[in-house]
Amino acid sequence: MIDTQYHGSSGQGCRVRGNILSMRGYAPGEQPTDSSIIKLNTNENPYPPSPRVRQVLLDWAGQRLQLYPDPSARKLRETAGRLYGFRPEQIIAGNGSDDLLTIGVRTLVDQGDSLAYVDPSYSLYPVLAKIQGAQAAILPLDDDFQLPEELPAAVAACPLLFIARPNAPTATSFPMRRMERLCRQFAGVVWIDEAYADFADDHCLGLVGNLPNVVVSRTLSKSYSLAGLRVGLAFAAEPLIEQMSKVKDSYNLSLPAQLLAVAALDDAEYMAENTAAIRAARAALSESLAELGFAVLPSQANFVFARPPLPASQYSEALRARGILVRYFPGERTGDYVRITVGRPEGMERLLEATRAIVSELPGLPSD
Repeated sequence: MIDTQYHGSSGQGCRVRGNILSMRGYAPGEQPTDSSIIKLNTNENPYPPSPRVRQVLLDWAGQRLQLYPDPSARKLRETAGRLYGFRPEQIIAGNGSDDLLTIGVRTLVDQGDSLAYVDPSYSLYPVLAKIQGAQAAILPLDDDFQLPEELPAAVAACPLLFIARPNAPTATSFPMRRMERLCRQFAGVVWIDEAYADFADDHCLGLVGNLPNVVVSRTLSKSYSLAGLRVGLAFAAEPLIEQMSKVKDSYNLSLPAQLLAVAALDDAEYMAENTAAIRAARAALSESLAELGFAVLPSQANFVFARPPLPASQYSEALRARGILVRYFPGERTGDYVRITVGRPEGMERLLEATRAIVSELPGLPSD
């Protein structure tokens, strides 16, 4: 309902929903324009996409742009289905997984209803609740950033529960047995946001075939190095995909996005090589930071969540002064930590050199 007056600088007014006026929008990670900056703040893949993607782009050269793309992204869904073991009717494609999360909320959550999500987690979830005019029902992680054994009553009553696995910003995962138990306990839809699953030891796609209330979403932004393309996929029971397809924008995925996403999925071996390199670099980074006095959470993503031996905001600013960006999340649960994306070896070395210099200035703490 349009219920609030907003006046611009010209004095003219426009009617804006009150929940939109009162909310803060989602804040993406900083995108610097200086190419000399080491950018470890947005969990991008440091390696380029498959050479097949580049070749398709060169061969295509803008043909057929005068035509609308396939509204259902059929070829992309067929390709994903062959790769992951699903029928195309069990898959919906979107403009990044954020688009799919929005579709899920619009499909399942009424205005005035409640949307459940774990906390701390992806900061888009509360924003989606506010845009929809829904209440937030928070499932707090425990002191080890793990799922609680029981669901609070307010969460159990919700039509939709978002769980990021591996979780962001903590990089931790949740045991598969606990995930399946939770999905069986929950009466509504459990949406498992697997943006980082290709960097993890396991995934939840198997739950989709066994439980009709489970959605698993993936993105090609991280492991497939296509953050600039914006392609996401969600897997669920066919009746639920059918309902979500009513809600999506008619042409929510462009023609080049569909073509290049197919090329990327057709070269999953290339993706696996890159993710293996990132996993190895993640382990080395975690070990090096621990030697410097950091408390590093066990990571299943392409980043680490670490508590420095100095205030996290101070460490983040000290890195910035040295041309290195990491992500700091103020807050009661997250304010002691920084999130550091795993980059190329030269970027990791610069990060560690800068960190050693910063830590060496702290009396009584590890240094060179």
